[in-house]
Amino acid sequence: MSDLIEIVVVGAHLSGMPLNGELTSRGGVLRRAAMTTTDYRFYALAGGPPKRPGLIRVADGTGAAIACEVWALPAEGFGTFVDGIPSPLGIGTLRLADGTRPKGFLVEPEGLAGAEEITAHGGWRAYMAALAGRAA
Repeated sequence: MSDLIEIVVVGAHLSGMPLNGELTSRGGVLRRAAMTTTDYRFYALAGGPPKRPGLIRVADGTGAAIACEVWALPAEGFGTFVDGIPSPLGIGTLRLADGTRPKGFLVEPEGLAGAEEITAHGGWRAYMAALAGRAA
């Protein structure tokens, strides 16, 4: 379906996560699970709920591959979805390990104040599982 716009999500919008309904209610369709290239650092941002991640691109090869999902939205749904994204998050072009360059969530550097770096977890689900393990 060429009238759909792909968007990469890395946190609370992943399937089964608290904000996923913001995609599905706009006609979003899960296209595939993916990994970014190794040019990203990943953070748990201060504030919430819900807890939110921040993905930031760094110099080539100085980051890690981060697990993500690629969703597709109709143009109108994409527009209303992007319009509701709160600062310091924004939409930019992500580089995925499969060679594609869809739009996706990034965080502005100022949003990292008070954030916890979670790059070593490799993705939001692993980080959330680690948090749940700490709480148990």
